[in-house]
Amino acid sequence: MKYLPLNPEIFIQNRKRFVEKMDKNAIAIFNSNDELPANGDSIHRFKQNSDLIWLTGIEQEETMLILFPDNPDPKYREVLVLTKPNELKEKWDGHRLRSQEATSISGITTIIWLDTLDGMLQPWIHLADTIYLNTNENDRKSNLIQVRDYRYAAEMLERYPLHNYKRSAKLLKELRAVKTALEVEVIQKAINITDNTFRRLLQFIRPGVMEYEIEAEILHSFLSQRSSGEAYGSIIASGDRARTLHYVENNQECKDGELILMDFGAEYGHYCADLTRTIPVNGKFGRRQKTIYNACLHLHHYAASILKPGISILDYTEKVGDEATVVFQKIGLLRKSDVKNEDPNNRAYRKYLYHGISHHLGIDVHDLGTRTEPIKAGMVFTIEPGIYIEEEKIGVRIENNFWITRNGNKDLMKNIPITVEEIEALMKK
Repeated sequence: MKYLPLNPEIFIQNRKRFVEKMDKNAIAIFNSNDELPANGDSIHRFKQNSDLIWLTGIEQEETMLILFPDNPDPKYREVLVLTKPNELKEKWDGHRLRSQEATSISGITTIIWLDTLDGMLQPWIHLADTIYLNTNENDRKSNLIQVRDYRYAAEMLERYPLHNYKRSAKLLKELRAVKTALEVEVIQKAINITDNTFRRLLQFIRPGVMEYEIEAEILHSFLSQRSSGEAYGSIIASGDRARTLHYVENNQECKDGELILMDFGAEYGHYCADLTRTIPVNGKFGRRQKTIYNACLHLHHYAASILKPGISILDYTEKVGDEATVVFQKIGLLRKSDVKNEDPNNRAYRKYLYHGISHHLGIDVHDLGTRTEPIKAGMVFTIEPGIYIEEEKIGVRIENNFWITRNGNKDLMKNIPITVEEIEALMKK
């Protein structure tokens, strides 16, 4: 790993929170992700299962976690399962964790090797009444590949058909949405790296620069600050390309007079930052560009003022839509008749703001959490309104990350330049 070791108390607390939600006399089993084949004899870069990371901090392949808080033998109430280090494999692929190293990362003291698991797991299963198995139940998931979690669930159901089975994902959706203070410290580190990178870009961007050159600067800056890399594929969209929400080509020239929308964030310790800024390529906003930008910034501040415990994301989004309706009339995008005759299921403002305003943020960029239940203190959200105008070939989005507190929220990106004046002053330097 490139990042410095995290405080193992993060994972100790996370496991404690999960165990407190488990049924009496239940066992929970978690698997690492698969190593996925690419082409020829190569494999994709390994990405650990987010739930396993959240519980252990271990990013090594073929790792398992067993939680059995009512095990009669206290030694085996939490067990980390690793692949035994193999001299030949290490010659090819590098170092594998030893027991002491895994304990230092995770805080788990009982480490066993994968090739000994079967003989130990069966008696534990026989003692338990309920088995918690994990699946990827992120609401945005569209991948239907039968990955290890699903294959393992099928195997357990066939092997032990008379046990009571429950879904760990249902608990994790609730737990992972609410971050501990220690988790937010790591998110803040990812944000600080992203902040430094954005300031670097303000000095680098000029007419004639290519989008991919900006992307290269981002990656260079991230890695030089011990980030693992991008939290997601950076969006570097100049001119009219900024209206494409997930623009990823990043292969065009940034021209004088255009705005450039940059959506990027560092990953640190598997936790993500997610920043969007829209800036003038030549360092100076035009009059109309400034009007649209400030309208978007107004929506950003309005959203921040109402994102508090008790409101749901659905209700919050509707309120921001009400404000956008007013703002878009002021800047000449909507007429009163457009609003009067709008379809309630496809409101008029949606022509110029056609995505959600916020999403959960954490180990995953689109992290686990509910959209329909009331927001709770401890959750971390993006706030990212946008204005996209086909007729003017312009797209603006402004995004910061917020930690929900008991009475409101804390802007974790409050130090990152956001106003027209701040951006122009720093680009002028």
